[in-house]
Amino acid sequence: MTPPPASRWPSGWPAPLSNAIAATVLLVVGVLTAGLLSGTIPIVAHRSGGANIGPDTTPTPSNLVIVPVDPRSRVQGSIVYVKDGNLWVQTGAIATQVTSTGRDSMPSYSPDGQSIYYVETRQGHGFYPCGGGPAEYTEQVPSLLRLRTNGGATEQLATGGFTSGSYSWFSWLRQPVASPDGRRLALVSDAPDPCVDDVVVQFLNLSTRRLTAARLPETPPLGQQDPAWSPDGRSLLYVRNGREGAIGTPVVYRFDLSTRANVALTGPGYLQPSWSPDGRDIAVTHLGSSGSDIVVLSASSGNELLRVTTDGRSSAPIWSPNGDAIAYLSTSSAVTDLDLVSIAGTAPQWTIGTPIALTELAGLDPGSRPSWFIPADQLGPTSTGSATASP
Repeated sequence: MTPPPASRWPSGWPAPLSNAIAATVLLVVGVLTAGLLSGTIPIVAHRSGGANIGPDTTPTPSNLVIVPVDPRSRVQGSIVYVKDGNLWVQTGAIATQVTSTGRDSMPSYSPDGQSIYYVETRQGHGFYPCGGGPAEYTEQVPSLLRLRTNGGATEQLATGGFTSGSYSWFSWLRQPVASPDGRRLALVSDAPDPCVDDVVVQFLNLSTRRLTAARLPETPPLGQQDPAWSPDGRSLLYVRNGREGAIGTPVVYRFDLSTRANVALTGPGYLQPSWSPDGRDIAVTHLGSSGSDIVVLSASSGNELLRVTTDGRSSAPIWSPNGDAIAYLSTSSAVTDLDLVSIAGTAPQWTIGTPIALTELAGLDPGSRPSWFIPADQLGPTSTGSATASP
């Protein structure tokens, strides 16, 4: 059950797991949807490119994202990310701001690239008897929006705010990701009753706008996060939050939508899964004693196949739709940027390229995972893959 309003966390998660990622970034749903699994970002004095930026480095102005003058930094297709609560789209060597509310987060592309789904959060005034007598609260009310990439009007798909008589309150809406057929979104929410329900995986039918809980096993009140559709749409990866004492123990699960088989793919300490385009492997954030790093696992066995980073300050991996690279958030001196490594060959004998900075001192929002889209006519042969068949 969600904690009473007075102790309800801005990210939608209870406090005890905030230590779970004491060495990683504010990782999704509010900080990795997670005050639950979030914490502080390791402060490192050097960017991946090797330049000493020092402890006093500050991000670039909010109306600017610097793309390094390096041909390797030219993004194939488009990557959407968040800076100061606004959506930015980086295509080639150009980064363009596409929203200006200062309240936006958690963007993801539709399968056809024609839309970007994201969450806008507005401050409101709540009056609700949750966990006691009715009282007044400052709310952070989320709305689920769809932005047309061709310049059409922004559309509200759902809102977490609701009223009941003289009462008003809200539910969380976090981490929307579209199914491969584009018919529904997977997200995490504590709707319909945030005083009773935990923040768990739910599905939003885009035709009926109806929200339905997936009813997956959880450890109350810690909930779930990080839904990720398989390329064929038959499976969904998600993170089941857990803890041992004050230590968070997030585990990646694979849920078969037709058979409802639900299998733990990893042990404790893994989150933010991203499928390879061929469905054979997944990139994840691994939490260790020195911080957070990106690793690649087999999608069928969960075995570790590749360590992508070892710096203890990397998170939120996204696989290139071409299968030949992984982009991820990297934090130095409390400034978050977007980096990329190329991957060539066949698992487990992959060749990893040198990390490339896609942004420089951008100050991206670490609680919002980027999303990557490449048009079909620009896709080439997938070079990434393992010998294990897709589940």
